[in-house]
Amino acid sequence: MILNRRHLLSAGATALMVSPLGARMAFAAAPTERRFVFIIQRGAADGLGVVAPVGDPAYAGARGDLAADFASAPKLDDMFALHPAMPNTLGLYQAKQALFVHAVASPYRDRSHFDGQNVLETGGVSAYQLKDGWMNRLLRLLPSGDKAIALAATVPMALRGSLEVASYAPSSLPDASDDLLARVTAMYEGDKQLHPLWQEAMATRTLAGDLGAKKAADTGSLAAKLLSAPGGARVAMIETGGWDTHSGQRGRLGNQLKGLDAMVAALKSGLGPHWDNTLVVVATEFGRTVKANGTGGTDHGTGSVAMLLGGAVQGGRVQADWPGLSDAALYEDRDLKPTTALDVLIASAVSRHFDLAPARTAKALFPAMTTAATMDGLIRA
Repeated sequence: MILNRRHLLSAGATALMVSPLGARMAFAAAPTERRFVFIIQRGAADGLGVVAPVGDPAYAGARGDLAADFASAPKLDDMFALHPAMPNTLGLYQAKQALFVHAVASPYRDRSHFDGQNVLETGGVSAYQLKDGWMNRLLRLLPSGDKAIALAATVPMALRGSLEVASYAPSSLPDASDDLLARVTAMYEGDKQLHPLWQEAMATRTLAGDLGAKKAADTGSLAAKLLSAPGGARVAMIETGGWDTHSGQRGRLGNQLKGLDAMVAALKSGLGPHWDNTLVVVATEFGRTVKANGTGGTDHGTGSVAMLLGGAVQGGRVQADWPGLSDAALYEDRDLKPTTALDVLIASAVSRHFDLAPARTAKALFPAMTTAATMDGLIRA
């Protein structure tokens, strides 16, 4: 069946239906009931502000005011607590459908958003090493009926490659990027009249957050419709932005997490019985500094947290080879030290989810992976 414009508008979206070759695509009936969703957090999400190591002796002193939101946050175990803005995700954790993997990072070790996202999406060990995305390479391992869809204005790098992929975007203009806003801020810096007005507007934007709960829930619902349609996509990627919390992090991050929580809840609700066969991976290009800067935010860091969500997940726990937050334990004297490889985590989860050979999957998705290690116990048998 070819999805035409009428079908797409009825789903509340605009169809781009563009592949790398510009061809239209028809969704064939998928031979598997497994669903996979990758949610990317563009901007470097602060993993310590999502799942906080409140049991670490150095935590409160290192985080300062950023620890305040966790004073009464729900405990996940003796070490970790979940941000209180994520009650639906907490419910998944309690139902053993959420697994948090902490102190995780891709092979990238510098602090450029663009380079870090390229490594995360291509599956290389350095930026622009590979020309296609690991999700497109995953499709080549799946039955031909398992198509992919991107909830984004254009097909993201992770889904680009030799196989056709469609992209849906809401019928509205995308939000301005953090990089563009930073450039405008610099341009207005010396203007006595426009600078205070711009600062006020930016403060309002920071407080409101980029991932509004309603918009996020609508995106989750739309993704669920597309993944539930007979003969529709079985693999999806959702882009989220606004995680670059250089200032006013407490309010900004709380709103971001509220939106992410609403998105996941809507995705679960919309998928209905398909949720039992769904794996959702949430990951970011790198983490943020352990200590706050002078504006109540954090700067670009290294280690963060990844989330595995869904009925297919063997959850109800936080998995971490915890390095500690003492000054001596920090990576380059400032960041959470990564102890788990994000590429190993993704390859292990996806191969088990789709019942693929682990070694072959890892080689296809992350061809330059430097270890043959796998992680067990991520997906239900």
